[in-house]
Amino acid sequence: MSRAPDTWILTADCPSMLGTVDAVTRFLFEQGCYVTEHHSFDDRLSGRFFIRVEFRQPEAFDEQAFRAGLSERGETFGMIFELTAPNYRPKVVIMVSKADHCLNDLLYRQRINQLSMDMVAVVSNHPDLEPLAGWHGIAYYHFPLDPNDKPAQEAKVWQVIEESGAELVILARYMQVLSPDLCRKLDGKAINIHHSLLPGFKGAKPYHQAYNKGVKLVGATAHYINNDLDEGPIIAQGVEVVDHSHYPEDLIAKGRDIEGLTLARAVGYHIERRVFLNANRTVVL
Repeated sequence: MSRAPDTWILTADCPSMLGTVDAVTRFLFEQGCYVTEHHSFDDRLSGRFFIRVEFRQPEAFDEQAFRAGLSERGETFGMIFELTAPNYRPKVVIMVSKADHCLNDLLYRQRINQLSMDMVAVVSNHPDLEPLAGWHGIAYYHFPLDPNDKPAQEAKVWQVIEESGAELVILARYMQVLSPDLCRKLDGKAINIHHSLLPGFKGAKPYHQAYNKGVKLVGATAHYINNDLDEGPIIAQGVEVVDHSHYPEDLIAKGRDIEGLTLARAVGYHIERRVFLNANRTVVL
């Protein structure tokens, strides 16, 4: 479900306690706010409660007073909350290598406003996709990777992220492993996409390996990055059935489509404040 452009988003989490839903919804009622969407989840294994509410504010709406009042109301529950204003558009940096399908898809979805974000820069270890970024009027930074001095290249990447004020980094088929230091800096605000083939195939030409094994499913996984390669908290996954008639090039084409769609879905969930980190898992409301 897409977010309405005129609504505020309230997200909160706290330990599981009686009255958590009432604490949020009653406060919104008392403030004269009209709830347009509401989802909550109580995780009985972790003992945490998660809630996301979209609402329209009354004509006389004081954001500072609202925050102060909710902070006081939620203190009893140990509640941590975020409030996101209407028409919020986060600044985003995209990291790519040579493959263009995910970048192209994100650019298109931004252009038609399906993804409400502002792409402020594209960073790559190759020059190949500069014309695509240039056509969209987006700054392109080519930082070649010296295997003997990876920290120097990552320092330039981090400088772009910081100076651009980016709140989200999207690894749109960036084919390099990030260092533990950069993973730590981007914890919770960088999304990666990769293929999901069963059995798992690593290394060169995974789709050719999959063809040789006669796989019947191809898919993709979008996840937050961490220091465990391709094992960060999963946000979204996609899958499609294939059969014996699919040659390696067919599997690759299907993989591109699923990667683009799955990544876009994950990015949409993130910028609409639908994703909560719950230990090494996610709650998506």
